Amino acid sequence: MAFDLTNMLSENVQNMTESATLRMAQKARDLAASGVKVISLSIGEPDFDTPDHIKAAAKEGLDKGFTKYTPVSGLIEYKKAIVHKLKEENGLSYDVSQIMVSNGAKQTIANICMALLNPGDEVIILAPYWVSYIDIVKFCKGEPVEVYAGIEQDYKVKPEQLASAITDKTKLVIFSSPCNPTGSVYTKSELEGLAEVLKKHDNLIVLSDEIYEYINFDGVHASIAQVEGMYERTAVVNGMSKGFSMTGWRLGYMAGPKWLAEACNKIQGQITSGATSFGQYAAAVALTADKTATQEMTAAFHKRRDLVIELLSEIPGMKTNRPAGAFYIFPDISYYFGKSDGNFTIQNAEDFESYMLTEAHVAVVGGGSFGAPNCFRISYAASEEDLRTAIASMKRVLEKFA
Repeated sequence: MAFDLTNMLSENVQNMTESATLRMAQKARDLAASGVKVISLSIGEPDFDTPDHIKAAAKEGLDKGFTKYTPVSGLIEYKKAIVHKLKEENGLSYDVSQIMVSNGAKQTIANICMALLNPGDEVIILAPYWVSYIDIVKFCKGEPVEVYAGIEQDYKVKPEQLASAITDKTKLVIFSSPCNPTGSVYTKSELEGLAEVLKKHDNLIVLSDEIYEYINFDGVHASIAQVEGMYERTAVVNGMSKGFSMTGWRLGYMAGPKWLAEACNKIQGQITSGATSFGQYAAAVALTADKTATQEMTAAFHKRRDLVIELLSEIPGMKTNRPAGAFYIFPDISYYFGKSDGNFTIQNAEDFESYMLTEAHVAVVGGGSFGAPNCFRISYAASEEDLRTAIASMKRVLEKFA
């Protein structure tokens, strides 16, 4: 007798949405498996290999016996390298006891939310936002409060918008700079403006996601933790994936108040324990060694950004800003909503995403999952040849909607 046990799943899991970027990446792989050549501009992963000196350091770590469990909070060599990096590059002084190493920045964010949130606590999320923020907050029983800035604001929230969203239930504010999905970068003065609002509220923590720190085209990276009065109330999240092309190594970290690091250590100790030992050994080398390879990758992304903006400008109705970091373009495509090619009508960004995959054979991600239903995300972590081919194909199919 057949029976169904799917109702055994928790409400947490049933209410959780699938990551839009991972979903689209899988759709692209499925279509490619059927024999269709698909160009994927959906995934947030550098197309460069991990630099050789970092791979060599991992091999050295293996040879030296870094194959055992590490302390849950991280290998001391890696934590010291993080402290050194934050001091030398960001002017932020931390003790190793304030550093928490995790299996990727995503786990770092989840640890922080689990450590802080009680049912009903409000979490302000500056939108557009990375797709997982909302579901991580909900999973931890928090209440997401979206504060949106459109393309006319370079996708950056103004202080007065933030002020109007804060209530006596607000406990956490989450944002990324450089931003995924927009590539926008908050300047030091813009962060100071937000900080002036935040400092008026005593029981409020900021989660500053700085994973794209090194991919910054216009100047020195600014962290809100650098602003006077914000250090004590900011959890800086970073990691190795983007700036060092180490996505598969799964190494993220938090620098913040000692009490929060200790709470995250307790949580992680019951869930995954420490990150890979020889990976952390290599990451320590990456943070302290010459960063020429990282700078060369950033220069390549800068060149691609300019290329993509130029190519998109040739498509009618494709409205773009000029992002200062990361490797994303986030066009507003509301011009196409309600338009038809005679067989298919684009009603929203998800329809646009679907049409690009099936007709142009280009994988992009609709903006709804990023809190921006008029937009879609292009990742230009791809070769210039693929970018030219993909955007030419998008332009060709969109001509049908003129």
